Amino acid sequence: MKQNTDITSLIQLLDDPDELVYSHVKTQILLIGEVVIPNLEEAWESNLFGVLFQNRIEELIHDIQFDAVAKSLKQWAEAEGASLLDGVMIINRYQYPDFDQEKLLKTLEQIQQDIWLELNTNLTAFEQVKVINHILFQIYGFSGNTMDYHSPKNSFLSEVLESKKGNPLSLSLIYSIISQNLDLPIYGVNLPHHFILAYLDRFSLYKTNDIFKTDVLFYVNPFSKGTVFSKKEIEYFLEQLKLEPQEEFFKPATNISIIRRALSNLENSYTKLGNEDRVKEIKHLIAQLVGSGTSD
Repeated sequence: MKQNTDITSLIQLLDDPDELVYSHVKTQILLIGEVVIPNLEEAWESNLFGVLFQNRIEELIHDIQFDAVAKSLKQWAEAEGASLLDGVMIINRYQYPDFDQEKLLKTLEQIQQDIWLELNTNLTAFEQVKVINHILFQIYGFSGNTMDYHSPKNSFLSEVLESKKGNPLSLSLIYSIISQNLDLPIYGVNLPHHFILAYLDRFSLYKTNDIFKTDVLFYVNPFSKGTVFSKKEIEYFLEQLKLEPQEEFFKPATNISIIRRALSNLENSYTKLGNEDRVKEIKHLIAQLVGSGTSD
């Protein structure tokens, strides 16, 4: 009870016109963390002190939620980014702190179930990809967002699952996460200017037990509805960009490097929109992936 009284007293001080007082109170509330958000929301709704009070509460809620995202991302990286989906959901929480995680997971599970029903052990790798393409792009209607390619919404999984439109990376994430859950060796590749997928050779994978040292059967481009292509076409693509071929352009990327790329996409989107505050925040999130004892 006393803690709630103390929190209420602190929140009421947010109306103080003295910036030094406000700064001190803000620091104290930030130290309390996410548990204070319901109190802040209740105070905002009551609107006892006017616009300045409400604006300060909005700023505090955002700062608390952003700090929680940054801490989660750092912890995820320190755990070597074990789950790609967890990393993607942390990014989603940056824009949508209260998104329905259970609903998101159920949507992915339903797509996965529909694909699983069409698969069987007699299918070749190419035939498996045809099944995935049919379910994702024809049945569910996923497609590349060519009309608003640089929109930040293309980088948030909950938004992409809702709109069925995304960028090369977000569509590849849905494709690869579901495929890996179905025990299909399909992994993301950090090709410059265009994220793609690699279907790994199962026999090579059994021998190496290392996705980063495994041969690739072929590549898939989810942004063009699952088009299949070869290494030669990547080499030609790099030649057009006047880039020297590097191993990372042909092999699976680490989960941490994939999440870094997702954040870089967001940084680029907000830069194009001229939103400097968002750019600064994304740079801070990218920094959480550095120095965590992991490497790409």
